[in-house]
Amino acid sequence: MQELVQTVLNSDEKNALRQLISSLGTSGKQYLLRNEILQAFADYCQKSHKPAYFFHSSALGNLINFTHEIILEEESTWFLLRPWIASQEVWRLGADMTHFEKMTPQALLDVRDRLVNRYQPHLLEIDLKPFYQGSPVIDDPRNIGQGLAFLNRYLCNQFESDPKHWLEELFQVLHRLQYSGVPLMISDRLNSGAELAAAVHQAIQLLSDKPATEPFEKFRFDLQALGFEPGWGNTAERVRETLELFDRLIDSPEPAVLEAFVARVPAIFRVVLVSVHGWVGQEGVLGRPETAGQVMYVLEQAHSLESKLREDIKLAGLDSLGIHPKVIILTRLIPNCEGTACNLRLEKLQGSENAWILRVPFPDTNPPITQNWISKFEIWPYLESFALEAERELIAEFQGKPNLIIGNYSDGNLVAFLLARRLKVTHCNIAHSLEKPKYLFSNLYWQDLEDKYHFSAQFTSDLISMNAADFIISSSYQEIVGTPDSIGQYESYKCFTMPQLYHVVDGIDLFNPKFNMVPPGVNENLFFPYNQIADRDREARAKIHELLFTQEDSQIVGNLENTKKRPIFAVAPINFIKNLTGLAEFFGKNKELQERCNLILLTSKFTSEQATHPEEAAEIERLHEIINQYQLQNHIRWLGIRLSSLDLGEAYRTVADCRGIFIHYARFEAFGRTLLEAMISGLPTFATQFGGAAEIIDDSENVFHLNPTDSEGTAKKVLHFLDECEANPEYWHEISAKVIERVRNKYNWTLHSKQLLLISKISKFWDYVTPENREARLRYLETLYHLVFKPRAEKILEQHIQR
Repeated sequence: MQELVQTVLNSDEKNALRQLISSLGTSGKQYLLRNEILQAFADYCQKSHKPAYFFHSSALGNLINFTHEIILEEESTWFLLRPWIASQEVWRLGADMTHFEKMTPQALLDVRDRLVNRYQPHLLEIDLKPFYQGSPVIDDPRNIGQGLAFLNRYLCNQFESDPKHWLEELFQVLHRLQYSGVPLMISDRLNSGAELAAAVHQAIQLLSDKPATEPFEKFRFDLQALGFEPGWGNTAERVRETLELFDRLIDSPEPAVLEAFVARVPAIFRVVLVSVHGWVGQEGVLGRPETAGQVMYVLEQAHSLESKLREDIKLAGLDSLGIHPKVIILTRLIPNCEGTACNLRLEKLQGSENAWILRVPFPDTNPPITQNWISKFEIWPYLESFALEAERELIAEFQGKPNLIIGNYSDGNLVAFLLARRLKVTHCNIAHSLEKPKYLFSNLYWQDLEDKYHFSAQFTSDLISMNAADFIISSSYQEIVGTPDSIGQYESYKCFTMPQLYHVVDGIDLFNPKFNMVPPGVNENLFFPYNQIADRDREARAKIHELLFTQEDSQIVGNLENTKKRPIFAVAPINFIKNLTGLAEFFGKNKELQERCNLILLTSKFTSEQATHPEEAAEIERLHEIINQYQLQNHIRWLGIRLSSLDLGEAYRTVADCRGIFIHYARFEAFGRTLLEAMISGLPTFATQFGGAAEIIDDSENVFHLNPTDSEGTAKKVLHFLDECEANPEYWHEISAKVIERVRNKYNWTLHSKQLLLISKISKFWDYVTPENREARLRYLETLYHLVFKPRAEKILEQHIQR
């Protein structure tokens, strides 16, 4: 970037830069973000009659297109440049316009603090970078999120460079495998890697003459005489294949062979999924609107993991020994559970053999705050005591320690950190949705938002848990590092300020192989294509069709004058981010769209009295206002009704029967579970371009990605689709078939569980053979927990007691 910025200053474009900065100053804003900067530059180019190439191809054009923030001070202009994904540079331009100076991240954080009049010298600086130095890192930003592939290649290279050493390391890893004290894979008869390699050759020879289907039990003692314990396979063929994989690995290590071998190693039997704040239940609950997607994710993940573990254990030949997997969803017990099962300590997961919901209560308080549901923004004071009690409960239920703890959302990940640290087990972090990038300037103005959101506790918790985790699961690439035009969710934690609390100089290493993209699946028992007629219930179809289009109900707004119009369907909770009000207003402003389509909104609430916080109430009231303002009563159906998952699946299919479309108009979407549900049902789907949702839809021609701030552009895309459908009746069916196929091929729980368990095993092996600076990092994070997080959480508790 040094050459580029100097080119601007040493050319005729310097005057253009001066004029641009001057025009920015007249806007009255000191802090400008990327969209504002690009728009201002486009306006400048137009007013100055610059040639078309100037915007993109001039030196100044390149500089502006790399710029993500500009801060205007009296004596300086600050530029935050992002020359490529996951890389940021800070440059300061003096008022005399003579030179650009590259600045430190600390200097930028000071400027941001000054901007909001909250500068404080000698502020706590949080810097995690030293704890990652010396660790292998991914060097190509395009490969961020592919940690498993990177570790496989790295470990194989290490095997090749020093095969004897790494054979001994591999021997030690296998030698440590056990289940409740029972050794697996190899016994004490083998004392070294060399002995193991020789025994493998003997075992392969022993099995070469045995029938492929001969059960393990028939030759178990022959293998034990060679030093092998159960775990290699359930039949002669399976055992021989596993032994041959090991033999190939030590003879000629290749990533695919390492992955195939490690996938067969029985190392995980007991799994905990931590999801604290939601109403985690199976009937009549499935979370509150703010957590429903997360709860469904966790329930389906638990089913899938237990099924995969059961399959793996059977193939390893361990089920005959009485070894069976157990999966526990750990959540909070809610005494005032409003008629649900959320006050039951233990509940078996329906359709599973050994998966359970374990509910642990929060400690009693005076007044009795913890008897009721507590919002995800208010939950922080109760997590440590919850984790301590949960530890005892989990050990009792498992009759031992778990092998893997998976945290879900910020609160669940903090509990997972506390549990994993105490129990010394593998910790997986799944954010689902990081609140920091969703709320613009939420860190900069945290003090103004503290009473409502308590971001100081949440952002500190995020920093701790994401750095403590052995590995992080993301649903998309954008969740980690965004796009060339936008910063990713995890990337937003790289460098930021919480004025008068702390500065984060370097909060996360985005190039660390702990990041892995493993998207979730969708429950195809509930959500399946509309044209699978044999799987659909005729009465349910009629009931849902009536509900969506004609039924009168006190919780339904709108009476469609023409039910034959193509339906536009949207499913979401009512909040600012999901932007249903924006969708309704966009529809209300477009008469042509109203003439051709009906808008059907499905939410769980209908009146502001049902809202759980002011923001939700304001959005509900705003939606009513929009319907009245644009007189949409005969063009819209707003159902404030909570449907069961079974009925929701039929709702998607019913809209598909009518050749409808699905629109997800969120201002930002980390992933978008409803997109998978709509697509697998066969609905052509439009979704916001901001966030990971853009990766779900394969849209090389930019037809189905929407900018919710550009209603004109959205209308153009939707109307173009309608035109195509009318010109070619098969077009809707072609798109429908494509979206069904995409979900089935890429977003399925079988693939998710296979990848997650494989990453967990590789991470465990990695930690053993390459310990990094892990203990020092965990000590540092514990310090942040005790000296920063806990005081913030205690303040929240004080507020609760005073209310």
